[in-house]
Amino acid sequence: MDPALPIVALSLVLGAIIAFLFFNSYFRKRQSEVRSIAKPNIDPNPNPTSKPLPKKPLSKPHSSDKDQNKRHHPLDLNTLKGHGDAVTGICFSHDGRNLATACADGVVRVFKLDDASSKSFKFLRINLPAGGHPTAVVFSDDASSIVVSSYTLSGSSLYMYGEGKPVSSENKQTKLPLPEIKWEHHKVHDKKSILTMFGASATYGSGDGSTIIASCSEGTDIIVWHGKTGKSVGHVDTNQLKNNMAAISPNGRFIAAAAFTADVKVWEIVYAKDGSAKEVLNVMQLKGHKSAVTWLCFTPNSEQIITASKDGTMRIWNINVRYHFDEDPKTLKVFPIPLRDSSGATLHYDRLSISPDGKILAATHGSTLQWLCVDTGKVLDTAEKAHDSDISCVSWSPKAIPMGNNKVLVLATASADKKVKLWASPSIPSS
Repeated sequence: MDPALPIVALSLVLGAIIAFLFFNSYFRKRQSEVRSIAKPNIDPNPNPTSKPLPKKPLSKPHSSDKDQNKRHHPLDLNTLKGHGDAVTGICFSHDGRNLATACADGVVRVFKLDDASSKSFKFLRINLPAGGHPTAVVFSDDASSIVVSSYTLSGSSLYMYGEGKPVSSENKQTKLPLPEIKWEHHKVHDKKSILTMFGASATYGSGDGSTIIASCSEGTDIIVWHGKTGKSVGHVDTNQLKNNMAAISPNGRFIAAAAFTADVKVWEIVYAKDGSAKEVLNVMQLKGHKSAVTWLCFTPNSEQIITASKDGTMRIWNINVRYHFDEDPKTLKVFPIPLRDSSGATLHYDRLSISPDGKILAATHGSTLQWLCVDTGKVLDTAEKAHDSDISCVSWSPKAIPMGNNKVLVLATASADKKVKLWASPSIPSS
């Protein structure tokens, strides 16, 4: 093999590379010249006396989303933040100036509602015994007495927290008394979880005005408690496979339960002459729904019950009857539930709460909140995504709450989104 051949080959390769680079540079230059001829550089502002047109701002792709998030529902007043987990229970004090919340982070918080429009709310923090998850909360005799249900693997417990002794600090200033456990019960309701707790002042008949509390388990039993002493004053069984909830009438006379079946059972608390609860008797049944009743509430006068059912209707019942003479409760009104899914099928309500004046019914399904006129069943307003998750609790303030220089009737809602929201009451159109 001739030793000069590799050198010749290398020279040919280098020459080809140099030629490629030269012609590539030449053609790029020619293309640039062609572009400049085909599209001359025209002055966008040929008139030197005229002002240049303002440039349009660049659109922000997420600005509409942010603006949408900033928009609140007209009735949305405020949000109580600071919860570390899902809020499982809420309850207003009798004067409406305190709101207790039960949270899955093991803490009960009592918010001071001095002004519904406040940017921040002071609250009292009550830490439950370790390992317990609060499921419901209710005020006892006053704003300083709170009963809370807590669930662990060993069952449900009830704690009543009341004012303790004032604590003196090092600078000799007396701090507010810390709440103490006044009474407690463990492994109640056969170790089942407590779904709801409702309390009322025993003002009917010979009732002495003390707070009576009804706790409803996820099983079939309901227990009636004396709020101050913690004594069990009655125990009933729905015998309906599974409870949904139970409520007590505002005057402390009746207990009604929504359970697995379409019928609603009503019991009466009988009080002794000394004002103490003597017994609990099954006195009537509400028959008329065609499917399970999901929720119910008493009207403020304790004479009617409003029920919501999976049959797609709500009913208003008159329970102010002479059941001793076998007079049955009467259905006063039947309303179709005005809520549909995307396919047009009727939905049911998960929760109900009636305003203290008895005129507006708040109802929820998932994260949707509606306000209805009790007289007509018509929708007054709707918040389709009131929370970022399903609404777990809904409750009206017993009295109007200060808001600036005015007072407003407030609805509170809670959710697994770690928030409690305050809503104003919608107006009822004049007929």
